Amino acid sequence: LQMELLLLLVSLSALCVSAEQEVENLSGLSPNPDRDIFVVRENGTTCLMAEFVVKFLIPYDVLALNGIDLITEQASVSIPRGAQIAGRCGSSESELQISWNNHAFTFRIFFSKEKHTMGSDGKAKEAEVWKINKVQLVYNTSEATHFINAYNPGKHTASTHHLSALVTPAGRSFVCSAQQTFTLISSDHQKGITVSIYDIQIQPFDIKSDFVFSEPYKCITDEREQLEQMLPLVLGLILGLIIVITISVYHFHLKLTAAQQPQLPRDRSLYKNM
Repeated sequence: LQMELLLLLVSLSALCVSAEQEVENLSGLSPNPDRDIFVVRENGTTCLMAEFVVKFLIPYDVLALNGIDLITEQASVSIPRGAQIAGRCGSSESELQISWNNHAFTFRIFFSKEKHTMGSDGKAKEAEVWKINKVQLVYNTSEATHFINAYNPGKHTASTHHLSALVTPAGRSFVCSAQQTFTLISSDHQKGITVSIYDIQIQPFDIKSDFVFSEPYKCITDEREQLEQMLPLVLGLILGLIIVITISVYHFHLKLTAAQQPQLPRDRSLYKNM
């Protein structure tokens, strides 16, 4: 009897644990109709958040008009608002999975957290970072909306190899407006699939507040663009300062020169003594 009670308690605990994970597609809250918002929660708190715009360019074969040759077409695919999501959170590995069109498409992003050794002033220092270590797309060319007249339709898997992208210090979210591009190699005759992600904010680990990203870590491209936008303003301020200084020096020079010149007497009768 005690053994049966113990098994029952274990089963109930397992059910409770599985019920404590929640996934939410909050894309409807985004003011940008193309930007998706996905949240994974465990134990009543957010453990993974992702906001981005993603586009897929998928090559596929169609039969030429002669009925013999094959022609490669391109399918442009994006994630619809009603996509289904799943996720997994861990201390060093996390995953976000997005499916749509009755699982004709499944997009998966794998995250990992690790320690990097970085050199500074000749001293090696360990810092913890997280990154994307794999991106995968499973797609079915039988889906006729995007793959029109596909030759030999079926399911294919495309993945990256040896990926290390969006490297970010642990405890911070990655932010980037600029486009990040990944190339996936497909099981469909090694075709290359292009995945373009932009307007990004992602954090797969160490979220401190529910539904709130931690301190942002901007990508280099955004930092450079911000600097380029500020450069004309800085140059304008410097130029303005140079003009003010030049005018001030010139005005001071005029006053100094005037003070050093001999003063003419106001009484005209004194001119003969000069």
